[in-house]
Amino acid sequence: MYTNPTMLQQAPIPIRAECPPGACVCDRDRLLAEPEADLRPLRLTRAEELRLLERIERVASYAELQHVQQVIRRNLGAELRIAPGPNEVRTVRGIVIVLEDRPGLCKKVRQSVPAAVRRVLEREPAIAYAILDAHDLFGLGPGGAA
Repeated sequence: MYTNPTMLQQAPIPIRAECPPGACVCDRDRLLAEPEADLRPLRLTRAEELRLLERIERVASYAELQHVQQVIRRNLGAELRIAPGPNEVRTVRGIVIVLEDRPGLCKKVRQSVPAAVRRVLEREPAIAYAILDAHDLFGLGPGGAA
């Protein structure tokens, strides 16, 4: 069967609704104006953001958290960095959680994703311990002995 190439138009990709003026500094318009721009951050609609936050809230292990970091890197092109802070880590608040600032990534997302991760760390202390261990803060080293 022959199909006319002009009939095969791509469906428009849903992108995040524009933030109110002055409420966000995501550079959405500048990103849309660039023909070769990476539009992955704009594809995170409000509904997709809620799905991402729900997925983060379901994390039950350090391996799952690392998988979520990979998914964010692949789908948004942004890095979710989770590491012990520069000072002594006494509570979960001592762990620095940052979603990389990228053009098109809304300020609300850059705040809500780290907040969801922090809630997971508070609920699952074993994940916080694994993060500390991955950064060798327990002094166990690669062999597991002090």
